[in-house]
Amino acid sequence: MSDRVEVLKTYKLYIGGKFPRTESGRYYIPENGKSEKLGNICLASRKDFRNAVVVARKAQAAWAERSAYNIGQVIYRIAENLEARKEEFIKLIQKEKLISKTAAVAKVEESIDQLVYFAGWSDKYQQLFSSVNPVASSHFNFSIQEASGVVAAICDSTTNFKDFVTAIAAVTCSGNSIIVLADEKAPLSAISFAEILQHSDVPAGVVNILTGKAAELESHFSSHMDVNTLLLVGDTFSISSIEKIASVNLKRVRKWSNTFLKSQANSPYLLKDFLETKTTWHPIEQIGGAKAGY
Repeated sequence: MSDRVEVLKTYKLYIGGKFPRTESGRYYIPENGKSEKLGNICLASRKDFRNAVVVARKAQAAWAERSAYNIGQVIYRIAENLEARKEEFIKLIQKEKLISKTAAVAKVEESIDQLVYFAGWSDKYQQLFSSVNPVASSHFNFSIQEASGVVAAICDSTTNFKDFVTAIAAVTCSGNSIIVLADEKAPLSAISFAEILQHSDVPAGVVNILTGKAAELESHFSSHMDVNTLLLVGDTFSISSIEKIASVNLKRVRKWSNTFLKSQANSPYLLKDFLETKTTWHPIEQIGGAKAGY
């Protein structure tokens, strides 16, 4: 009898709260260090990315207008659902990264903790980063933080599941939407995380997950005129060439190296990478010799 042919799972993209196949019809089959096939993985195209930007832009304004408390609730719900499926993700990470169960457990639990951490900051970062500014005129002057908009993130092969989750949590907790390209060589845990998002009250389009080759897509990520911030997660990027492309529309570029994430992943200052400062002037009226705002 001939050996049985394994039926590999087909993993689709996650765009606008749905699971479409890539419009190009292409796929690839990554293998782990033991030459074990990981699955049929969609090879996302430029059109897939552009579709994701459209839905991310549409979703971002409504997401940013939600109360900070509600945003924190949604992100906390993601943590709850990941906790419930912890064993599944431990096995996925072991399979794709070939690490010990102890190490895989640590990565999943750290990812859950990151979600809880940034859920807590969702209604507190304004107090930390906003200010009342002294001015030499009869005005109140306030600086507050606003979401930068649509963030496009690329995770390279040196990243892990915790880095991927940290990017999503840090970007979305301040009202941004995100399109993230998973690690090309180990995409199982990342694209499976989309199932967690779909059952966690995350509005369609706030988080979009693509799989494919960074070499094909990074120029589109950095040159798209409706992306506000480009986030590079990992150590293999040629930052100078990407910044040159991104400068076409003065796009903000941020790079999180592995060393940086090891020391700064638990910091509210990660949020600053995706915030814009808005300053408001408010006149003061003189009433009976005393100053009063109106």
